[in-house]
Parts: sequence; C-alpha cells; structure tokens
Amino acid sequence: MAFVNFILELLKDPRAAIAAWIAMGPGVACGFIFLIVFIETGVVFFPFLPGDSLLFAAGVFAAPDATTGQSALPLGMLLPVVWCAPVIGDQCNYFIGHFFGRRIIKSGKVKAMTPERIAKTEAMIDKWGPLAVFLGRFFPFIRTFMPFISGISGMRWSRFTPFSVLGGLTWSSLFTFLGYFFGNIPAVQKHFELVIVLILLVSLLPTVIGLLKAKFGKKKDTVAEGATANAETIDATEFSDSTPHHAA
Repeated sequence: MAFVNFILELLKDPRAAIAAWIAMGPGVACGFIFLIVFIETGVVFFPFLPGDSLLFAAGVFAAPDATTGQSALPLGMLLPVVWCAPVIGDQCNYFIGHFFGRRIIKSGKVKAMTPERIAKTEAMIDKWGPLAVFLGRFFPFIRTFMPFISGISGMRWSRFTPFSVLGGLTWSSLFTFLGYFFGNIPAVQKHFELVIVLILLVSLLPTVIGLLKAKFGKKKDTVAEGATANAETIDATEFSDSTPHHAA
C-alpha cells in the first residue's frame, strides 16, 4: 500500500516528490529518478509511471537559480542518470520478453497489456522494423511494451540495441532539457501542475488516436464486409430469378 501511495503522489506532483528527495541529498534524488525511469522502461508490469513529467521536473531542479546561480540538482550528476536508466531498462525488458514473454502474456497478469496495445506495438515493428524501437520510446505504454515485444518477436539483439540506445538518449535529453531551459519561466512555475498534465496528454495523444483508429477501423471493415456479403446475396438471388426455366 505504501508503494501505491508513493506512485500516486509522484503522479500527482512530481516536483514535490523530487524536492523531498533532494532534501535527503542530490545523490538520493538521482537514485530515485534512476529507479523510476528504469522501472517504467525495464519492468513490463509498470507502464503507467510518469517518465516524461519526472524528467521535466528533474530538469527544472537542475536549472541554475536566478539569484544565486546554483542548482538544487547538479546537471552533471543528473544527465548520466537519465541517460543510463532507459538504456539499461530497455535491455532488461528485451530479455524478459525474449525468455519469458509468451508465458507472461498467457498469464494475463499485465492488465495494461491489452490486445489493442500489443497489436499497435507489433504493427509498429512490422511497419518500421528496428526504427520502431526508437519511435516507440516517445509514447507512454508503448515504450514499456516495445522492448518486451521486440524480445518476443525474435528481433536480433544487435538490431534492437542501437535504436534502443539512440531512443533512450534522445527521449531523456529532450524532456530533461525542456525542464532545464523552460521550467523556471514564471508562467510555467505558476501553472506547473497544468504543464505536467499537458505533457502527459500530449504524450498519450498519439496512442489514444491510434487505439481509436484501430477500433473504428475494425467497425468499418465489419460493416463493409457485411455490405459486400449482402450485395453478393442480392446478386445471386437476382441471377437465379432471371435464369429462364424450361418446361419439362
């Protein structure tokens, strides 16, 4: 229960969570940041952890204070942490999928791994190949499932790893530096919680759109198939009626 409360507080206000960690020391704060990003990326059971907003908030604390010129969380300490966490996490998740993936899916214990999300992840791999590993890094849930599904699908480790490393470094740098350069703007500071919500919404938007397209696309295909079947039935009936009957 304590872990659940910890996650809820983190989702609610990552800035307050990081501030509490920094009070215990910058090293402790970096340790917690590493752990959260690693778990989101490397453990398929926790795709809901707030990686994007956590990195943004961490970048805010790494920015120099306007008056003192010092930062609460040194950037030189933070960057190696946020670079390593997603890369190591991807490797862990890839091998979990490779060795245990089929068994985990059959067990049904990963409730977030719905058939739609698995299908979307597999579709990305089919369309983009290893490039999907890089692209998937920028979508919540997908970034957790991508290395897992890559391990299941038989994608070679040598193909998976370069795109995984590039995606992890790009994603972590992007959100950390967004916080670093823009987090201390007065308007952002004033509406920080709203900014975090917007980051989450923008991150989730492509996934939601993809799921909606998949859902309504299936409905359209079903309707089209039904219409085609009806048309074929009507044509067959008309042909039968128009065929001349010869008297015996």
